[in-house]
Amino acid sequence: MIPNLIDTTDLTEKEIRYFLRVAQAFSEAVKKNQSLKILEGQTVVNLFFENSTRTRLSFEMATRKLGGGVMSFSASSSSVKKGETLIDTAKTIQAMRPHALVVRHASAGSPHVLSKFLTIPVINAGDGFHEHPTQALLDAFTIEQKLGTLSRKKVVIMGDIAHSRVARSNINILKKLGATVAVCAPPTLLPPSPQVLGVEAGYRPEDVLPDADVVMMLRVQFERQNKMQIPSVEEYSRYWGLNRERAALLKPGAIILHPGPVNRGVELDPDVADSDRSVILDQVYNGILVRMAVLAVLCQPEHLQQWLKKEGHHV
Repeated sequence: MIPNLIDTTDLTEKEIRYFLRVAQAFSEAVKKNQSLKILEGQTVVNLFFENSTRTRLSFEMATRKLGGGVMSFSASSSSVKKGETLIDTAKTIQAMRPHALVVRHASAGSPHVLSKFLTIPVINAGDGFHEHPTQALLDAFTIEQKLGTLSRKKVVIMGDIAHSRVARSNINILKKLGATVAVCAPPTLLPPSPQVLGVEAGYRPEDVLPDADVVMMLRVQFERQNKMQIPSVEEYSRYWGLNRERAALLKPGAIILHPGPVNRGVELDPDVADSDRSVILDQVYNGILVRMAVLAVLCQPEHLQQWLKKEGHHV
């Protein structure tokens, strides 16, 4: 039983595979327009202290597709503005008897802290520079959907690695599923010792793209930087953006991912973002399926198992 989803470090390959197989089972059920009532009578609260489009909406849709209710609110409209602490806010929410809390916060470790005070499942929807577990799960799901397996595939992550929680979570999950991971960015946007993460590191896209099966582009996160860490947006785009010429270096069958939001013309040219190699919109849809899986596994594991057996899924 998995009580919370806080980070990817402690997830085993078996647990990761279970989430992905449940997501696949839900994918087949949705295609058949099956009624899914695994979360019927349950309420999920989305507590977002940072702006979000994809993550927030997909958690809302995932909850509703499973027959559950959802409450969403942002810090800007809560008592946090009056000085209420994060823990007191979460305890107040728990007193209303919801069944899970999805939290996004700018401070690394905040979901972990909340999990120590709450008795309901806590799901990390992104915490500072730290992690974004469901994004990494949906990325792995999308890659295997398109390429069949992650085993022995090479994934190149390009962009603002130093400030990216998506990169950290992806590195953990991709490696556990058998992929080789390389990161590529200007030196100022790489961690001081990227090899500690167990990845290859490069500074020139032209050196790493030809061997890539998957390219995951990341935006430059100016809001998380203490100061400007690139000379200019234009120079960054010229030397590290994935334009048509660099995309031509990719081997046949290679795919391009981006967690969004995409800064068109900066890290990714519009022609490339909209090309046949791009699976960005597939990621968006798969985010619903994967978050359905996470909610079902954490909130109703026994009910989920009954449904899987009934539908003939051996996961």
